[in-house]
Amino acid sequence: MSIFTDVNTSSASSSHVAPQSQAEADRTAPDHSHPEAEVRISIEEIQKLLPHRYPFSLVDRIIRYVPGKLAVGIKNVTFNEPHFQGHFPGRPIMPGVLIVEAMAQVGGVVLTQMADVQEGLFMFAGIDKVRFRRPVVPGDQLIMTVELLSVKRRRFGTMQGRAEVDGRLVAEGELTFALVD
Repeated sequence: MSIFTDVNTSSASSSHVAPQSQAEADRTAPDHSHPEAEVRISIEEIQKLLPHRYPFSLVDRIIRYVPGKLAVGIKNVTFNEPHFQGHFPGRPIMPGVLIVEAMAQVGGVVLTQMADVQEGLFMFAGIDKVRFRRPVVPGDQLIMTVELLSVKRRRFGTMQGRAEVDGRLVAEGELTFALVD
């Protein structure tokens, strides 16, 4: 996989849309002179990196990406997701395991983009110290920050994940991944 260094997330793909002004382009273009330049990754680009698809694709966009360090992703929680039919009728709450999986998918973007890691599929090898602080419900926007803590033998990664809604902590924990061939 290639490392994202210049991501264009413009949804304007047809030729009849007016081009950006230079001032707007300067505001939205990543700053490559700084090693922690803010880079956004669209859902189409996420799908090139991760194998997850509906209904298990749980990241709508990466809003911040620092190569080899961290990613911040968004999950827009909507009532029409299949798990809300039974979890729970009359009181829809996003299952905690899906919050953890969403954090893991954000972490997967960081791991798959590391230059010294061979291609393959990263899977959970452990979940530690996970705590849920408050429910996530339809209409919420889940903001997940996942930071790389360590990589061992280019096959195992440990990350700290944090999920928030409206600036309030909803879940956090340590996620461990292993590369499988």
